[in-house]
This record gives sequence, structure tokens and C-alpha cells, in this order.
Amino acid sequence: MLTLDDFDFPLPPELIAQHPAPERTGSRLLHVARDGRHDRRFSDLPQLLAPEDLLVFNDTRVIRARLFGRKESGGQIEVMIERIVDARHLVAMIRASKSPKAGSRIVLEERIVLAVNGRIGAQDEFFALELVGDGDLYTLVEAHGRLPLPPYIEHAAAGADETRYQTVYARHQGAVAAPTAGLHFDEPLLEHLRERGNELAWLTLHVGAGTFQPVRAHNIAEHRMHSERFEIPQTTVDAIARTRARGGRIVAVGTTSLRALEAAAQGDRPEDGPRAGPAETDIFITPGYAFRVVDRLITNFHLPKSTLLMLVSAFAGTETIRAAYRHAVAERYRFFSYGDAMLLERQNDAV
Repeated sequence: MLTLDDFDFPLPPELIAQHPAPERTGSRLLHVARDGRHDRRFSDLPQLLAPEDLLVFNDTRVIRARLFGRKESGGQIEVMIERIVDARHLVAMIRASKSPKAGSRIVLEERIVLAVNGRIGAQDEFFALELVGDGDLYTLVEAHGRLPLPPYIEHAAAGADETRYQTVYARHQGAVAAPTAGLHFDEPLLEHLRERGNELAWLTLHVGAGTFQPVRAHNIAEHRMHSERFEIPQTTVDAIARTRARGGRIVAVGTTSLRALEAAAQGDRPEDGPRAGPAETDIFITPGYAFRVVDRLITNFHLPKSTLLMLVSAFAGTETIRAAYRHAVAERYRFFSYGDAMLLERQNDAV
């Protein structure tokens, strides 16, 4: 039985990156290969790929999901949007001294009035909210909300964060956290990959606020993942098929891309690969999972005891990841969203 303690590690607080590297491609890259570990720069990535390889990116865009306001009683609240359901409905986490009651109203940023329709989620951790009056939530949130930096980043979002906490290819609004492996790519690097023959493909998975929720079950088999929306276009499915036909590898840029690809390939015929179209997933990838699509993974360093650390342990091997993280700490790599990156090889070729 795997427990939370199997995914813990000591991390000096000063290694938690509070700001991005001066240049997107200027971060470090730890290549965890089958022949050992190699300390590289992220700009070295093209040298580590074959021209036949396909990179799959998550093109979600972070919305301004953090808002402050008050309850009808006057009590102060902080709202973190989990998802905007449609122009008039959203799901959010609310921080307050006393939670607002169903049937009451809240006012955010002195401009957005929302009715509280009740609590939802596996542990009632979210609130269902409905816009009162004119307007639409997409426009209102973008105009009056604030960029939601992760809780371990200690400064409020400033001007530089507005660009550096978005990928350069972010297109589809809906995430409340960035797909951080993609933050290392800039336009010249993307163009260089294209020029050397690498195909680039896209999918959209809107990262939810639940990604920062701690695992509360000591036995990880008892943990239930939050659900996230994703969509894989047919062009990406076709690119994966072409890559397989020419003997190339599927490289997921980030755990969100990996989760979407693997979720879309669930079913009785894994050889068919991922299915195109919109879907939702609460897939929980832990050691023992049989990967069906992804061969290599570009990812940042993850929090102790997190589901993402469990995912990369499943992908590259638990002992391999433990050793890689010890190496990263010893070599003073920078951790988490604004930190350095890893290139991981899948631990075996089993499907």
C-alpha cells in the first residue's frame, strides 16, 4: 500500500522559486534518462529530441480568477474560481470567517453580485454561484479579477506576472493555474523545433483550483481527484498517429497534457490511441499505471505529497524520481511553478 509518506521529501524553502528566470528558456533542465541524470539548460531541449518526435502542448489561458469582496452581512471574503461554467454560472472556493449560506448574495470587487446556490464537490469544498443582473462572467472576471498565483508564491501578482504566468501560446481562457512546463518555451524555441522537423500539436485542459488541494487520505488509493475539462482536436489525434507510424515519440509538455492524452485513451482498445473531442477527467495516475500514449514528459518539480509527484513517479519510476529530487535539491535547482524543469523518460515500454 502506497501512502503519503512515500511521496514526501525535504525541501529547503529558499529553493521555492518566487520569480521566473530572466528569460523563459534560461531555466535549468534535469534530463532523467535511462543512462542516468544529466544537468542541462532548457535551451538544450532540441538536442535531446529526435526530429521524428511530436510535442503536445496545453494551450489553456489563465483567467483572472482571484477576487475579493463581502457577504450580505458585511463579512470579508476571498473567492478563487474553480471554473466558469457559462456566462452566468461559476464554481469557486470561498475563504471567509463564516461561509456564506445558500440563498444569500455576495459582492465581489464592488461590481459583481452573485447568488449563492449551494455547496458542491466531493467534500462540499466548492460553491455554486450565479450572476445577478446584467453582464457576463467571462467579461466581468477578466475586467475586475486578479491573476491567481499559486499559494507558495509569496508576492501578489505584479506586472511581470501578467505575461510570465501565461504560456506564449495560451489561447483558450478557462484555467486558474498555468500549465507551468510550458512557461519555459518562447517563440524562437518553438520555431527552432519546427525548423528541425518536430511536429507541434495542441490540446486544451483547463487547470482547476483543486490542483492545489492537498491529498488528505494517508492511503493514496482513497484519494479522489477533482474533475477537469479538456478537449483534444482531431488534428492532434492525427499527429499522434503520424508520429507512431514514423517511429517517433510522443512528448507531453506538462502533466496536464499527459493527463488529457492518457484520459482520452482510456477504453477497451488502447491501441487506437486518444479520442478527439471534449471530455472531463478525474484520472488519478499513481505508480502501477500503464501508460498508453506518452513516451516522454517535460515537467517542473512538484510539491511533496502531491498528486503530481505521484504522477511523475508512475511515469519515470518511484526510486528514479526520489533520486532525481535528491539530486535537484543538492544541486540547488529551483522548484515549483516558476522553477526549473525536468525531461523524463517513461520507465518501460509496456502499454
